[in-house]
Amino acid sequence: MAEPVRVRRLTDQEGQKLQQIVRRGSTSSVRYRRAITLLASAGGNRVPVIAQPVQADEDTVREVIHRFNEIGLACLDPQWSGGRPRLLTPDGEDFVIRRPPPVPPNSASPSPAGRSANSPPTCTACTDASSASAAKPCGACSAAGGITFQRTKT
Repeated sequence: MAEPVRVRRLTDQEGQKLQQIVRRGSTSSVRYRRAITLLASAGGNRVPVIAQPVQADEDTVREVIHRFNEIGLACLDPQWSGGRPRLLTPDGEDFVIRRPPPVPPNSASPSPAGRSANSPPTCTACTDASSASAAKPCGACSAAGGITFQRTKT
């Protein structure tokens, strides 16, 4: 059977910092719970006993202890990751910003290419006065520039 996981011996400064975090309780809940985990392990408690008061999985407690043994008090800070990667490149953003504005509706003239007032606007680069079927939504310009729009569920 493997040896129980324990934190290394705490230095005086590390012990004081952990106690300060636990006593004040004014930091983030993640730092607070990790500090309790480390102090409990330094006090001789085993992983299953530590996992109950901090309401964490035993594997999570082991990970915190191993990270403390490797990098010290830096393990208290959560390492949030980025999230969804960007789909637009800086060049794509420039293309969207440079795109000509939609043709403003003129109440004196009929709508261009037989569009109704509720249809999407067309940009001046896409509108061709010689053909009624040439009117395309601005998404066509964006697609030509390599930019697509993904539908999302909310």
